[in-house]
Amino acid sequence: MIKLAEGSIGWIISAAFCALVSSLLISIDERMLTVAYGFILLTIFFIGFFRDPHRTPDPHPGVTDDCALLAPADGRVMAIRNGSVQIFMNFHDVHVNRAPVSGRIKATRYTKGSHIPAFTKDSLRNERNEIIIENDGFDCMVTQIAGTITRRIVPYVTEGDFVHRGGRVGMIRFGSRVDMTLPPGFEPVVRKGDKVRAGKTVIAIKTSGTGSDEREHPE
Repeated sequence: MIKLAEGSIGWIISAAFCALVSSLLISIDERMLTVAYGFILLTIFFIGFFRDPHRTPDPHPGVTDDCALLAPADGRVMAIRNGSVQIFMNFHDVHVNRAPVSGRIKATRYTKGSHIPAFTKDSLRNERNEIIIENDGFDCMVTQIAGTITRRIVPYVTEGDFVHRGGRVGMIRFGSRVDMTLPPGFEPVVRKGDKVRAGKTVIAIKTSGTGSDEREHPE
């Protein structure tokens, strides 16, 4: 049984209903066969796009859960700079975003903006939603950034909520980007181009140092 993301049922039912109506109209107009096939494919696409599989965090020997931050999104690491890991989500990736660490939602900040391609530097002006998770001793910020096609960031959490490591915090529809700002003392263990999975892949660990937020890592 495929688990679907919160808030996705309406999209799937709408596409399936249009497929059904188009199929019933084939006897009146044979051209509706093409329309029906189109809506059937759209229904299948929505089911795949809105999938929300169970995730179990990968182990990281010698490091406790609070010292190993999980990827907040599925996708590919597009850059690691200024203390931030930037993940680009393609349309075929799971688009449910997850908490890198357990903690209480300290704040959420939604900002309206443009819809520039999420893989460009100009996307810093895009619509976004910042989620700050307060763990024991540090804060971790996840920023959901809308892309060209994406017109909706769907938050699952509000200020004061408690989330578990790997728990769902929101979703961005139809291709986008998620940035995670590393807390002081954490270093990335991924590189540009690496494929990561939300709530599963460890992307940063706490080191004995004080962090290096201003250092750009090899790309």
